[in-house]
Amino acid sequence: MNMRNSYPHTYRPAFPTDLAVKIARKAEIMAKRLEDQAIVEMVRSAKAALGRGESTAEIEVQLGLK
Repeated sequence: MNMRNSYPHTYRPAFPTDLAVKIARKAEIMAKRLEDQAIVEMVRSAKAALGRGESTAEIEVQLGLK
């Protein structure tokens, strides 16, 4: 039995370009929003740590900056 003839040839249309652009745009917006939230949270954590008297070196390690 020839394997090439075992399965019917199927046609898959190309992924729609306009849909791909919309998905990429939405992902970019979501990433920016997440980035902004991360910055706000890290600044909040750093301010709280400074208020507790921690050094900047300790804060850098805690936030994974070093």
